[in-house]
Amino acid sequence: MIFDRLANSNLYVPLHRGFAQAFEFLRRADLATLAEGRHDVDGDRLYVLIATAAGRGHDGAKMEAHRRYVDIQYVIRGTDEIGLKPTQECSDVELAYDDKRDVALWRDRPTNWLSVPPGSFTIFWPDDGHAPLGSTQETLKAVCKVAI
Repeated sequence: MIFDRLANSNLYVPLHRGFAQAFEFLRRADLATLAEGRHDVDGDRLYVLIATAAGRGHDGAKMEAHRRYVDIQYVIRGTDEIGLKPTQECSDVELAYDDKRDVALWRDRPTNWLSVPPGSFTIFWPDDGHAPLGSTQETLKAVCKVAI
């Protein structure tokens, strides 16, 4: 898991061939005004989901992980709180990995919480269990789905 400000995103470009395009998209001047939904950048290799969502609080946030995509979650407005727990420590399965939706869900509670303010991003790899929307406020986020 990585947590940083978008201003530092160039530090992470060497980690994955799709990160340069993803961070370029996140630096768009019109990002906050884009329509909600999917925005294709490079077809299924890289797309961005724009969404406004109400926070679920710590008790309502669900542990999840993905196998086919790395998540870059960028907060545009509001503050998200994201729970963290390595997938190898998760044992209470709510949804076994669903290949079609590229998601697994657990009832496990995070071992740590991270406050992610506007202008910040997180990167979650397949072993990084994460529980987004743990704040109690509405957030506007861009989630880049970067194919592994």
